[in-house]
Amino acid sequence: MAGLPRSGSTVLSSILNQNPRFYSGPSSPVLGLMQLIENTLKNNELFKNYPKPQQGKNIISSVIHNFYTDVESPIVIDKNRGWTQSIPFIRHYLGQNVKIICPVRDLDEILTSMIMMIRRNPYKEGQSKINFIDEMLVKKNISLNDYNRCKVVASPDGVLGQSLKSISVGLNGGFRDCIHFVEYKDLIGNPEETLFKLYEFLGEEYYQHTFDNIENKVKQNDLNTYGLADMHQVHSKLESTAPHPSKILPKEVLSDCIGNDFWRTFNK
Repeated sequence: MAGLPRSGSTVLSSILNQNPRFYSGPSSPVLGLMQLIENTLKNNELFKNYPKPQQGKNIISSVIHNFYTDVESPIVIDKNRGWTQSIPFIRHYLGQNVKIICPVRDLDEILTSMIMMIRRNPYKEGQSKINFIDEMLVKKNISLNDYNRCKVVASPDGVLGQSLKSISVGLNGGFRDCIHFVEYKDLIGNPEETLFKLYEFLGEEYYQHTFDNIENKVKQNDLNTYGLADMHQVHSKLESTAPHPSKILPKEVLSDCIGNDFWRTFNK
């Protein structure tokens, strides 16, 4: 699972986890670990002096399997926003085709959700860290306001900018058939049809999910990690609670969001 932030990946995972065949957890370090080992071997003088390429490949390929040895479900959905730009990498090391679930959402709604999340989680004295967005601004000596928050999130170094780039790389690389987009509005407004299409993409028999008693059983330490206590909180009922973007975002930000939904132009 990849996709855009604040686009329903946590609630989608919580719904999928109702099916005992699936395990869909929080964002994992698997992709980064695999890439780190590959880079280490490529640049290690001892490995270059006496290379063992097949053994190196076996080690890298084993990372994802070993990371999930505690999971009994037959299907594991690993989450990392970088998967959409790493499809050739995954094919090479796993020796199989890849299917990526990609939650997406209007950019102005994503930014609105982030601003509202920051407002709900003001920094308190004694807290281990400020939220990760304001932390980026402080490091760059940029004023803390909603306009700058939106700009840094959408920048090439920001979580939204990085995610958009990852999706773009996958689509422009010719891997559209590997990616199944789940629109946030569809998930909230028509969940059963949305899940049915997802099951078709996965090639799995449809499971009858419930959408009014949702629970995120995978607890994360969001406050210490991101400075945002409810970053991955899931409401029991499937609904959108965010206000309209025009009530929250500066006009310049709203204008910048128009026409940036490029993934919708890539039709199968």
